[in-house]
Amino acid sequence: METRKLGDLTVSAIGLGCMGMSEFYGTGEEKESIEVIHRALDLGVTFLDTADMYGVGRNEELVGRAIKGRRESVVLATKFGNVRGPKGERLGVNGRPDYVRQACDASLKRLGVEIIDLYYQHRVDPNVPIEETVGAMAELVQAGKVRHLGLSEAGPATIRRARKEARIAALQTEYSLWSRDPEDEILATCRELGIGFVPYSPLGRGFLTGRFRSPADLPDDDFRKNSPRFSDENFDRNLKLVAVVEAIARKHDAKASQVALAWVLAQGEDIVPIPGTKRVRYLEENAEGAGLTLSAADLEELDAAFPKDAAAGTRYPEAGMKMVNL
Repeated sequence: METRKLGDLTVSAIGLGCMGMSEFYGTGEEKESIEVIHRALDLGVTFLDTADMYGVGRNEELVGRAIKGRRESVVLATKFGNVRGPKGERLGVNGRPDYVRQACDASLKRLGVEIIDLYYQHRVDPNVPIEETVGAMAELVQAGKVRHLGLSEAGPATIRRARKEARIAALQTEYSLWSRDPEDEILATCRELGIGFVPYSPLGRGFLTGRFRSPADLPDDDFRKNSPRFSDENFDRNLKLVAVVEAIARKHDAKASQVALAWVLAQGEDIVPIPGTKRVRYLEENAEGAGLTLSAADLEELDAAFPKDAAAGTRYPEAGMKMVNL
């Protein structure tokens, strides 16, 4: 597995999103999830992404158990800011300095580590100046609890203000063939400031893999049931887009997922996608996709088929959209 740079942080060219192992994408199985993480490390996929809100802390605990004894080969990223109650209830976003310190200590304990390699603010708190939040995050670096800092779903103006306060290694936001909004300003801002870019959901929450042929294919407890892009109204239109990816995949004797991932990787050496999975088979396919090179003609065909706003429906329901690009 090749490596790339996020600011001064060296990571594997693709990472592993661990969210779905504990929540959101149907029921996960811990034994297999740990096998996925172990297999990822064996394949050189060393950049692991979690957050304190995934499974209300359970995902961090799972990742911590999985990397026990292998910490030195892991680049560990986690996030804070989306606050949840003990029963999973959503309690809003918190970027206050005292909460930053409290959240970091709790994550360190759940993960069973002494230091976090990359610590993100998961969502920008509109009620707390970004300078105060990032200032508290920078104190964690000085205290030896965190190595590098990141932001998630921050807009260009917020990124600039944050960068004046402290060095930011990475910005994480959704980016894929059907979520190309970062190309407007965010990518250019990150590149100007020397900030790496980490796309989550680079496979369109699994839609671009071609696995789903109708909304009925989703488990009842899958949060994509509430996603506008997976709705009955928009599903068929979006499925037509997937057909283009599948056609290119056939030319390369590859999977649609590998083509979608290769497209993201081709957008710049400063881009490190973190496809998520809880199945070893899909992990191996994604890792193999990191080595797929698309031709200029392939890239042109995909760009033509997936202009901005090609996907039907927003990437989150209305409430979720209010918390992105702040």
